[in-house]
Amino acid sequence: MTRNKRLWVFIIPLLVFVVLVVMLFRQLGKPTEVNTSRVVGQPLPEFSLPLLSDTARQMTKADLPNSPFLLNVWGSWCPTCYVEHPFLMQLHAKGVPMVGVNYKDELPDALAYLNEYQDPFMFSIQDLSGEYALDLGLMGAPESYVVGADGVVYQHIVGEVGEMNWAQIESCMTTVADAALDRDAKLAACQ
Repeated sequence: MTRNKRLWVFIIPLLVFVVLVVMLFRQLGKPTEVNTSRVVGQPLPEFSLPLLSDTARQMTKADLPNSPFLLNVWGSWCPTCYVEHPFLMQLHAKGVPMVGVNYKDELPDALAYLNEYQDPFMFSIQDLSGEYALDLGLMGAPESYVVGADGVVYQHIVGEVGEMNWAQIESCMTTVADAALDRDAKLAACQ
């Protein structure tokens, strides 16, 4: 009986390993971006969070731009945010309106990041607890959202904004800015 127990102690982990390898192998080459955003088509969630540059000042949805903008969730601890940042600076130079959500970051680290790499945002709010990011359906930083003048989220970009996806994002922002289109047409164009 002891020999059979020892045998099972080795067989069970081996079987689990083989099953995991087969599952991972089957996923090779398949798209990894899964966008199950519950906020697309919904108004941007309400918030009252401190302004990153002046934490004594609370920002709300009323402080957001009255035109389509990109809401970007970032953190100084996020390696991909460093990769994304130069492209955000290019967008800033072109006049693309962006608001930052600094996610789970210590204030000195976040401010040092913006001081060193420059600030592409109209302003950033501080989401130290991460609760607002959860309301947005965040899966991990960086993530961005195209928000219309009506406060509705029209697109959720998982991962970095860059050359490879900017044409689609820009097209969405242009469509969202078209006052002649209704909300459903804008949503359809942004998907």
